[in-house]
Amino acid sequence: MRRLFSSEIIKLLPILALACYFALIPHLDDDYPVHVDEWAHLTYTKALQEAESIDFTEPFPTSLYPTDVQDPEIGYHVFLSMFQDMTGISWLTFFKYFPSIVFMITVLSVYILGRREGYGWPAALAACLIPTSVGILGPAFMVPMAVGLLFIPLCLFLAFNFRTWASYLLLFILSSFLLILHPPTAIALLIIFVPYILLNLKSNIRHSLKTAMAIGAPFLALLILFFNSLLDEAKQLLDEQSLEWFVSYPDVLETYGYIPVVLAFLGIIVLAVRGNIKSYGLILSMFALIAVLLVFLRLHYGSPIWYNRGLTYVLLMMSILTGAGLQWVKSKGLPIKPDGKLRHFLAKNSGSIIYVCLIIIIVAIAIPNRLDTNYYQMIDDDEYERFVWIRDNISESHEIAVLNPWKATALVAIADMGVVSRIHSHEAWVAKKTKEFLNKDCENTDFLRRYNASLIYTQSDCNNPDLVEVSEHIYILRETERE
Repeated sequence: MRRLFSSEIIKLLPILALACYFALIPHLDDDYPVHVDEWAHLTYTKALQEAESIDFTEPFPTSLYPTDVQDPEIGYHVFLSMFQDMTGISWLTFFKYFPSIVFMITVLSVYILGRREGYGWPAALAACLIPTSVGILGPAFMVPMAVGLLFIPLCLFLAFNFRTWASYLLLFILSSFLLILHPPTAIALLIIFVPYILLNLKSNIRHSLKTAMAIGAPFLALLILFFNSLLDEAKQLLDEQSLEWFVSYPDVLETYGYIPVVLAFLGIIVLAVRGNIKSYGLILSMFALIAVLLVFLRLHYGSPIWYNRGLTYVLLMMSILTGAGLQWVKSKGLPIKPDGKLRHFLAKNSGSIIYVCLIIIIVAIAIPNRLDTNYYQMIDDDEYERFVWIRDNISESHEIAVLNPWKATALVAIADMGVVSRIHSHEAWVAKKTKEFLNKDCENTDFLRRYNASLIYTQSDCNNPDLVEVSEHIYILRETERE
């Protein structure tokens, strides 16, 4: 570690800067959370802070009545809440810049894992290429998966290099926290470790069993505590799923880069020839993840969330293999006879020259690809100011609002008030009714009464005598019409 934070950290600075830049790209022209999931997690975290307890009211109820939250990612929201409480950083600053910090730590973790195997620097560079999209999410969004990614290389590093009780305890703590931080990533960690555990059964059964206990014990405890609900979830895996709204894998792989993909397959050959358990474990881990995705893609069975999120875990493992392939290119070079000074120089340094050229080409392609990636904008500056105005002037006396479901999540996060419907709501028919109400100039007062709504935000005019315009695009229901 002393060497890491002395001379070697200097070598890593360009890679960490690249990771920071790639994670910042979706936020360059936007001071607000970008993805709807970011807005949702901000809302849950603020609700937890206000309640000062992990038992708090669901901020996005699917009915008219408040319910207690059912939060499978409570560890993430507790983490955000505690960090923000300790630092005092504003939420807008947090969601804009913290993804870059988390991604740099993830890349550093990949470097620490790869360094022991002889390809830390190129593996870290390849990890920078993991893309972010509105479909698969990724490291540039402040979401649980982005934080969970950094646990995977750290856990692999512990299992590969240590055999002490402290290392197994730390594995248990990390996997336990990951399970309440982001369950899909915890499942990915479990899948990644299965090949390594099985490969160790013959040569080091004690290490294999202890690792299996450290990784698997949190899942076993969860199974015992929530057997009935988990059984219902397991039954749903047998239902055939539709793929009509899921992301396109070729587009994501193109963003990651075809050259790194080719180098990853080269890395598979290099590690297979090396032939140790760690190398085989890395290779089989990636193929195990791919197999789970193929079952869903071809047979349409499995978890829909896994189809959209699982490719990121594959790309993380692929980045490690890409690092091995890139390091092999550097070490081998071209078979040039050293006749003359120039040929002698090329014979000695051809590998490094190709290595540097590949890095330049990869980065030169990656930067424009990232800049050309489209990200939606949920609200702009004007809407943010109007939502803040609602929070400061109206939200305490009006609890439920009607607005475009696309923007409703942001209003809940900013103004701390409920909404009739929002995007990704389970009650899609309510969202349809909401749009009809807004498209018909807000004339249906009965719609407002049915959902106890008394505030309307719309970019169009409201032609309803029961409504009063209190600010531009903001209307409230007259007191005489409210129940």
